[in-house]
Amino acid sequence: MAIGFGIVGCGMIANFHARAIADIRGAKLVGAQSRRLESATAFTDEHGGTAYDSLDEMLSNPAIDVITICTPSGAHMEPAVAAANAGKHVIVEKPLEITLKRCDAIIDACKKHRVKLFTIFPSRFHQSSQLLKKAVDSGKFGRLTVGDAYVKWYRTQEYYDSGAWRGTWKLDGGGALMNQAIHNVDLLSWLMGPVVEITAQADMLAHKRIEVEDVVVATLRFSNGALGVVEATTAAYPGALKKIEIHGTLGSASIEEEDIVSWKFAKMTRRDAALIEKMAGTTSTGGGAADPAAIGHQAHASLFRDAIKTIGGKASNSIDGKEGRRSVEIILGIYKAASTGKSVQLPLARDPVLSYRKTGVKRKKR
Repeated sequence: MAIGFGIVGCGMIANFHARAIADIRGAKLVGAQSRRLESATAFTDEHGGTAYDSLDEMLSNPAIDVITICTPSGAHMEPAVAAANAGKHVIVEKPLEITLKRCDAIIDACKKHRVKLFTIFPSRFHQSSQLLKKAVDSGKFGRLTVGDAYVKWYRTQEYYDSGAWRGTWKLDGGGALMNQAIHNVDLLSWLMGPVVEITAQADMLAHKRIEVEDVVVATLRFSNGALGVVEATTAAYPGALKKIEIHGTLGSASIEEEDIVSWKFAKMTRRDAALIEKMAGTTSTGGGAADPAAIGHQAHASLFRDAIKTIGGKASNSIDGKEGRRSVEIILGIYKAASTGKSVQLPLARDPVLSYRKTGVKRKKR
C-alpha cells in the first residue's frame, strides 16, 4: 500500500517535493493545499492529486500519511502543528522555522502526538557529504582544527521583488544566511560539531526594498575547540557553487556542491585516489548559485525515502526537529552577533530581537 503525501504551499519548492515523491516506489501525492485554490489546482494538474484551499479538509483525508510544508519560512509552524494534531507525519522545508520558539512549537506538537518530524536538508544526502561525514567520524582528519562554509550566490533585485515575503524578517527570517546558506550551516555543524561562540558582521550592500542582509561573514568556535568561518551572500555575481572545507592535523578536504575537489591526508590509500577521481565533476546542476530553480530533486527523494523508512521503523531519523533547530539557532546567533557587535555564546537563552537597522553598520548613500 502506497504511503500518501500532502503538500502545503504550492510555490517553486513544492515542485521539487512532488517530483521527489513521484520518483519513489510506494509513495503517492494525494493532495496539495494553497490559500488560493487556483494555485493548488494548477499544481495538481501538473503533478497529480486533489487540490484543496482548506488545510483542515486536506488533513481529514485518511489517505494522507505525511504532510510536507512548503510555505514561506516564517509560516511553517501553523500548518506543521495542525498536521501533527491531525496525526500526520511532518516534513518541513528549511529552515524548520525562523525563531526558536516557533521551532519548539513544531517539535513539541510532533512529540505530543507521536508523529515523526523531518527537516529538509537534502545536501546531507549527497554522496560527497556522506563520505566527508564518514571520514570525520572515523578520525581520518586527526584533530579537527578549521571548518569553513562558503555560499557566494547571486540573486537579482527581481528575485526579491517577486514575493512580498522575500527579504523580510517576518516571513523570510533573514537574508542570504537564513534562506540560502542554511544548507551549508547545517553541513558544517553536522561535520564539525556544536557551535559554542560566534562573532559576525552583516550588511545589505547590493539590493533595495529588503530588510535583511545580502552579505554576512561570521567566525565560529566549535565545542571541540576548532575554529571556523561562514561567508554568505546573494550579491556575488555570477554566483558560485556552495563550498565546505574541513581541516585537521592529519588531513584536509573540500566539497563544492556534490563534487569532492580536494581530498588530502597524511596516509593516502588507493581508495582515496579512486574516490577523488570518481567524485570530481559529479554536480549536474547550478546548485542554485544564480537560479533558485537550478537544483535537482534527487537529494529530496533520498531524504523522503529515508523518512519513509523511519516511519516504517526501518531506519532512525537522521534530520529530526532537533537537528533542524540547531542550524536556526546558529544563524540567529550570527544575526545577534552582527547586530550587537559582541561575541555571542550558544546555546541562546531566548530568541534575539532582530532588525537590520540595529546592525550598527553605517551604509553608504547610493
